[in-house]
Amino acid sequence: MNVAAVIPARYASTRLPGKPLLEIAGKPMIQWVVERVRRARTVGQVLVATDDPRIVEAVRAFGGRAVLTSADHPSGTDRIAEAVRGLDAAVVVNVQGDEPLIHPAVVDACVRPLLEGEEAPVVTACVPIASAGVRDDPAVVKVVRDLKGYALYFSRSVIPLDRDGEGVGPWYKHLGLYAYRREFLLEYVGWEPTPLERTERLEQLRVLERGFRIRVVTVEHDSVAVDTPEALAAVRGRMAPGTTGA
Repeated sequence: MNVAAVIPARYASTRLPGKPLLEIAGKPMIQWVVERVRRARTVGQVLVATDDPRIVEAVRAFGGRAVLTSADHPSGTDRIAEAVRGLDAAVVVNVQGDEPLIHPAVVDACVRPLLEGEEAPVVTACVPIASAGVRDDPAVVKVVRDLKGYALYFSRSVIPLDRDGEGVGPWYKHLGLYAYRREFLLEYVGWEPTPLERTERLEQLRVLERGFRIRVVTVEHDSVAVDTPEALAAVRGRMAPGTTGA
């Protein structure tokens, strides 16, 4: 079964203009993402979908594949859907273009259930939350699952709420990487945003509100979204030459 990983990369960013091309340890950020995803054993092809010719040029300069898409897409998922319409792929992986620390094993963990006959049309990942600071941060998306590992809800709030303060959890951070069955992805982007999606500003809730299931696998490797100058500085520190991050 052919698997394509597509990395949406938008040039404009309020806090970090030109974010995909920002230098980290001697390479543009988008190159780190591409190179790490290429190491996933389940992925047959890697493609960058962007709205800017400068990103296309940079990706091709290091030997990657890139396609120029519309600048009017409301989300990275819509950008991916445009890019895969002409691709021969049964499974499409959405890998965020601002996560240069993404681990190949996380990609494989999301893809394998679909290759093995998973009935849910979408698979995503989570990691256990170990600190109250992360748990209570509204910028960190949390997920709760049923006993079979399917998502019950995603939220920026603390879920579940520890009513009695016992500190038992469990709490899980959602990682924004998705593996879709291609046909479902193309159908999904045609749906109107749903009420909970609009409230939480989490597009995966559209899937749940429409009555479809999302399988959520637990992985060992966390990732960091580079969406602020502070996050960029932290990742540069972790990936500096001579460190283990790179």
